[in-house]
Amino acid sequence: MQKLIISLICCLLPAFALAAAPEIRDNAPDRHIVVKGDTLWDISATFFKDPWKWPQIWGMNKDTIKDPHWIYPGDVIVLDRATGTLRIGGESKAGSSDSVVKLSPKVRAQSSEHNAISSIPANAIGPFLSRPLIIEENELSGAPTLVGTYEQRVILGNDDIAYVKGLSEDKGTLWQVYRPGQTFLDPDSKEVLGYEAIYLGDVSVEKFDNLSTIRITKSIQEINKGDHLVQATGELASNYVPHAPESLLTARVISIYGGVSQAGQNAIVTLNKGRRDGLENGHVLALYRKGETVKEKGKDLTLPDVRYGLLFVFRTFDKVAYALVMQTRLPVELLDSALTP
Repeated sequence: MQKLIISLICCLLPAFALAAAPEIRDNAPDRHIVVKGDTLWDISATFFKDPWKWPQIWGMNKDTIKDPHWIYPGDVIVLDRATGTLRIGGESKAGSSDSVVKLSPKVRAQSSEHNAISSIPANAIGPFLSRPLIIEENELSGAPTLVGTYEQRVILGNDDIAYVKGLSEDKGTLWQVYRPGQTFLDPDSKEVLGYEAIYLGDVSVEKFDNLSTIRITKSIQEINKGDHLVQATGELASNYVPHAPESLLTARVISIYGGVSQAGQNAIVTLNKGRRDGLENGHVLALYRKGETVKEKGKDLTLPDVRYGLLFVFRTFDKVAYALVMQTRLPVELLDSALTP
């Protein structure tokens, strides 16, 4: 940890010097004391107009950018106006008449990844990190299926018994129940990108057989015959470091979580691009609205597209990705574009 903090304070790659320096806010403070509930994005936005320019703002290299668990409540974040970067500092020297900050290693009594502050609001994406969300076509056809219920119950809930066909003992006893939702189609090519999985609850296998016996351990929606099971996985990492894609990526908003047609800040949207297209967790994309068409001297004139917000990609699948709306000054709408900022 000490080496990591030292590298954060001291390292600024020459490559970053060639890029446009992030613009410091006019009212930016000289320092900020981290409190519980802060996020790395919010802290960067306190000092800079473009908080997504993460590597430059924190003076990070490609090694340190991979591990974001390094800022905790009580840390003092210092703005170095000369270099346009932030660093972890300490308290001012007692009795000093200048603003020099004394930097020294700190002993953290109980620090761990669990109390490090997150990159973005963890509660906004938490439920999306431990559920299937997207089911490929081949997964859908071969998924275990709930085919019967104890005492022929129609609707199942917590602690009810049911029977499932197609369970594999070598995949463990913990499974999740889902129901296929909407089909995601590429708006341009019409390719099937996957099927949304509506999460219904968790089950535990009590006995494996041709028809395995399961017990429902958690139910957030009604579970019925015909619903499918997918193997439960541990919660995915949630503390990503925001960064811009290294190449030009273009995506479209094909769904807004909750089935609505418009969304605001902290909403979850689905993009029509995924891992196969080079999209990865932590990528920041700029939101654009297609320019309006107006009449000019009797002819149609298309105005330039309008940039109005930022997305943060937090979970990627092969053909689609989920992103959190971090900033927006317009409602996010279906088919809006998301581009490398």
